[in-house]
Amino acid sequence: MKDLFAQEYKNTGKPNDYIDCYYSRSLSDTTSYPQLDSEISTAVCVIGGGLAGISTALGLAQRGIKPVLVESNRVGWGASGRNGGFLAIGYSQCPLKLVKSVGVEHAKDLFGLTQSAYQLIQSRLKGVEKEITPAPHGITVMSWFDDQTGVHSYVDKMNDIFDAGYEFLPREKVREMYNTPRYYDGYLKPGLQINSLKYARHTANMACELGAQIFEKSGVEQVSKDSNGKWRVKTATGTVIADQIVYSCSAYIKGLHPKLARATLPVATYVLLTEPLGDRMQEAIRVPYAASDDRTSSNYYRPLADGRLLWGGRVSMFHPSQEKLKHIMMKDLLHVYPQLKGIKAEVAWGGHMGYAKHKMPQIGQLEPGVWHCQGFGGHGMCSTTVGGEAVAAAIAGSDERYKLFAPFGLDYAGKPFGPIIAQSAYWGFQAQDKIREWRLNRG
Repeated sequence: MKDLFAQEYKNTGKPNDYIDCYYSRSLSDTTSYPQLDSEISTAVCVIGGGLAGISTALGLAQRGIKPVLVESNRVGWGASGRNGGFLAIGYSQCPLKLVKSVGVEHAKDLFGLTQSAYQLIQSRLKGVEKEITPAPHGITVMSWFDDQTGVHSYVDKMNDIFDAGYEFLPREKVREMYNTPRYYDGYLKPGLQINSLKYARHTANMACELGAQIFEKSGVEQVSKDSNGKWRVKTATGTVIADQIVYSCSAYIKGLHPKLARATLPVATYVLLTEPLGDRMQEAIRVPYAASDDRTSSNYYRPLADGRLLWGGRVSMFHPSQEKLKHIMMKDLLHVYPQLKGIKAEVAWGGHMGYAKHKMPQIGQLEPGVWHCQGFGGHGMCSTTVGGEAVAAAIAGSDERYKLFAPFGLDYAGKPFGPIIAQSAYWGFQAQDKIREWRLNRG
């Protein structure tokens, strides 16, 4: 993993700048937060400036607690600021599988947290919607498999159990919307397209306006407890003394907390940005929704307002060169939309998501005064707000929603062989998808 992370830093040109991607190119606000260069005291220190850490800091500030957040690079530098930009209700784990593992009522409570977070995020976007969420509401999910009964059943169960607001799309409608023979039936679900980096910076600014302090380029080197029972969070140039601490490092935790590191699998995934397609977009994609498919190894994509296409997918332990990655991702795109042959890629990039073995967030208390909020793997735009709110509310003493995540612990994620396991699993999922495709679609 060291080489993968080294390559990720190398791609920035400068270790503490944002990587070259659609989101960093879209930034007009280039202001930064200071580096920690002294010893300061606070009630709560949040470690990690991704959406989980920012959401926790904002949740605390809104409850009258003024935290300190330390980030080793820039706010939103990791997966939080370079993902597909899908704001969707739910978690990486399928809600119907949660029913089997924890029961209907518990699953409904968990899903309900993301429904509430979705509404909270929209309230936090008021006044900046045109810049951060310009596209219409809605995410489409198309079936790669000829299984209309299965798709209809899934939509009905989600609506019956979770009141999810899914709308079934028959294949005739799907093919009007998406001109490809790869898709059959599908459904439309609530969701937003969001500029993830702008949103991360926007919510960080909100937290600061309420009294939070944020320090960038302030990587934590050591966390220890002093003789007074205070936590000392040491960076290269300063120290935070805190009553409580929150780890929100996810894929980038490295060796800072061994137990959390062992439970976190950093998984590399990739996104491509095309050139403006003009009228050619209508040859393939005729609706403005964000889209994905129901394969385990799925693609996800969305047309942008300027006519370019953002295309994501894949899981890998490798980090190919920029030109190689463009070729790989374009091949995936043309597999679905061959009529777009000849279009060019502007930029492609990768990043690391933190996955837990059970595909649920790791939210809880390690010991009195030590919290964790991480592992949102591939579905974090909404669920990081769930985590931030749950931890902030617990610290503020207002409720114990974080205990809903108790069944999903800190299971060992396979280190140091985790990346190999992830790559092997992805290849296995591809094989399973092909077998299912052959079985259902051969007629």
